Amino acid sequence: MLAEIWSRCDALEECYEFLLAYAAQGLPTDQGSQSGGQVREFLQRTVKALTGVAEICTMAVKEEGLEHADKYLAFFAVLDRDARDSLAAIELVLAQPAISSQLIDNLNASIHLRALLTDFFLVGEIVRNGDKPAGRVVTSEGE
Repeated sequence: MLAEIWSRCDALEECYEFLLAYAAQGLPTDQGSQSGGQVREFLQRTVKALTGVAEICTMAVKEEGLEHADKYLAFFAVLDRDARDSLAAIELVLAQPAISSQLIDNLNASIHLRALLTDFFLVGEIVRNGDKPAGRVVTSEGE
């Protein structure tokens, strides 16, 4: 489950980095250029990565038996809200017949997407350090 979360974090980060480069190109449309052909693909991968992400994180907390599960679950409610808000913005962009660099620049500047990125960076850091014993419940058998 942690690998799935990490994969979703990576997908979002890769998309954001691509979008930054795309926005800087000054393209009037996504037609006729290599990066223009990729922008919808990156956005669609992000939609897939964001769909159900809070549920995956919740399942991971339960599977891993992490301490302070209530704190994780409270944060995952925030993550879910930010993911849904970002999905709405991304899907609006995908619905456009042409995706310009300016449109992507505006998406990148969206407070919704920025909040989501910050959420993912926080979750990613926790997942990266998740193998440390301090985050786990210790049972009487010493597990």
